[in-house]
Order: sequence, then C-alpha cells, then structure tokens
Amino acid sequence: MTDWFSNLEFLPKVYWIVAIIGSVVFLGVMLVAFVGGDADDLGDVDNDIDSDAGVGFQFITFKNLIGFFTIFGWSGIACIDAELSTPLTIIISVISGLLMMVIMAALFYFISKLSDSGTLNYKNALDAVGEVYLTIGADRSSMGKVSVNVQGTVRELDALTDSQTPLKSGAIIKVVDITPNGILIVDQTRKPIEPSSSERNALQQGQNNLLENK
Repeated sequence: MTDWFSNLEFLPKVYWIVAIIGSVVFLGVMLVAFVGGDADDLGDVDNDIDSDAGVGFQFITFKNLIGFFTIFGWSGIACIDAELSTPLTIIISVISGLLMMVIMAALFYFISKLSDSGTLNYKNALDAVGEVYLTIGADRSSMGKVSVNVQGTVRELDALTDSQTPLKSGAIIKVVDITPNGILIVDQTRKPIEPSSSERNALQQGQNNLLENK
C-alpha cells in the first residue's frame, strides 16, 4: 500500500489524500446530522463560516465544504483514471465539488424549513380564543393551562391572567398577551352566539309584522 502510494505522481496523491480525508469526515458529519449526536457544535461552525463569508442560503458551511472536498477528490481520481488532461481534471473536479455544495445546501435548507414549520411560534397564539383546561389563579397568583388552537393544532399551554377573579376550568378565554418566556396572558371572554335559522326567520317575521301594524 505504501509502495503504491509513493509511486503515484503529485496530482494523484493530492486527490487521494483529499478524497480519503474528506470521505471520513463527510461520513461523520452526515451521521451526526441525521442520527442526532452533538449537532450544535457543527451548527455553530456553519453559522460562523456563513456570517464571515456573507453568503446566503447557507452555501458556504462546514458541512458543504466537506462535501466539496469529498466529491472534488473522487471526481479527480476518476478523471485521472480516465486519462484526462490535468487542466480538464481540475476543472471537472472543481465543478463537481461545487455541484455537491449546491445539492447539500438545498438539502439542509429544506430540512431546516420542515423543522421550522413544526416549531411552535407563541406569537401565533395572540388573539386566539380557547378554553381553560386547568384553573388559572387571579391576578397572576398561580399558573394554569388553556386549550387554544395555534398553527392549526389544539395545544395545551401555560397561562396567567390579570383578572381579579380566578378563571375556572371550562371558562372561555382570549389570549391578550404573551410573556417573553412563552406564557400566555389570557382574559375571560364569551363566544358570539349566532341565532339559529328558525330564530332568525321568527325575528324577521316579527319585524315585518310590526312594520305592517304601523
């Protein structure tokens, strides 16, 4: 193995070194990203690189650069095996690496969008009407829970009230404010009661009769 490597020319050596190191790190990064490990450190590195480069869409990140060097190395080796010229080998390997960066940037972008879509944004609960699930103490004396529809899903969330009387289980409430740490501030309200169709007809008939009598 050592003899084989030492007999290689300079350019193939470079491509093999880049391909092997890049592949090992790439597999580790993908394992961390998709299995779950300590991905926060990698995310911090990505943010630092992205902010320094000033490139949007998370194009220049640690993960994407590793992907670039991995594909750069292996495509270069393939070009050398195909006996292409040195300039053409370099051009093809660079383009292949850049394409890999674009693919990875798009992949992680859509993954992050899917993750964000499922994240609760408490601001979306503002003005929502719901029901007290666990009694809320008067004047923020004790925390309770309310059931409100947020982002298309009914959720049970912590809540306080400025009301001078407790809001008991079953009371109809409206979210009037949200604290910085995500606790809802609610106040008692009433659902608008719509008359039934028969009641509306009877009411309309009564009004017509009054007009006729006049």
